[in-house]
Amino acid sequence: MTCMHWRVATTQREIDDAARIRWAVFGGELGLLSGQPSTSRREVTSLDTLDTTVHVVVYADTEPVATVRLLLPNPEMAASLGGTVGIDLEQRVDLSGVIRPEMVIAEPSRFCVLESWRRADVVTCLQAGMYVESLRRGVTHWIASANLDTDSREDALLSWQVAASRGWLSPHWRVSVPDPWQAPSQPRSPFYTPEERAKAEQGALDGLRMPRAPALFARSLGARFIAEPLFDTYFQWFTLPLIITLNEVPVDSVARFLALENAARPADQA
Repeated sequence: MTCMHWRVATTQREIDDAARIRWAVFGGELGLLSGQPSTSRREVTSLDTLDTTVHVVVYADTEPVATVRLLLPNPEMAASLGGTVGIDLEQRVDLSGVIRPEMVIAEPSRFCVLESWRRADVVTCLQAGMYVESLRRGVTHWIASANLDTDSREDALLSWQVAASRGWLSPHWRVSVPDPWQAPSQPRSPFYTPEERAKAEQGALDGLRMPRAPALFARSLGARFIAEPLFDTYFQWFTLPLIITLNEVPVDSVARFLALENAARPADQA
């Protein structure tokens, strides 16, 4: 029987495991790294080595199968960006109207699972690691931006409308995003079919699909979306900015995460 467990990367090998998973998903499977050549087949940025960056990796026995990066507040980045807390999203979105002094913010990013391991227990294990480690560090809110699986402005805006129809927009916060002038005029990766767009034009949003990442975060973590779609120039992909209040994560999800904690702790201390 496969032993599934998560751990915080503390060695070069474990951080390398995270970078390899990221390349396999974003570069190999999704083809989003064509402008980011890497002969080593690792997806790495300058944020990965900050002392405020935490990499969580899920292992199936000894095989690394999933990872997420947590960016904690970084005063050096905040000073450089003129931001509030110093997370990556502040480079693209003004979060000053969202972040309050009593909040402890972390930005989950690079949430990915190898395609052959994309199943419920692996995803839950990865979310559990992200949740438990964030609580341990006193985090109260996650602010992030979820992949919309498209470079089409039309489809990204339709996803935003579907999220609104499901009650997934934040009732408290709304931020502005820059005009996505860098988005392609001829998208290479549409998300919705012509039939789905026709239904939307008639106001029939019920039954329309939501991209996997925002739907997952809304359902299992209680995410609420705080902005219209944001074009990510690194991946050339639209994303949907969101906020998650950790003490409002659904109770059934918290129960699953805490049930995995005892399995995760020994792995993290091994």
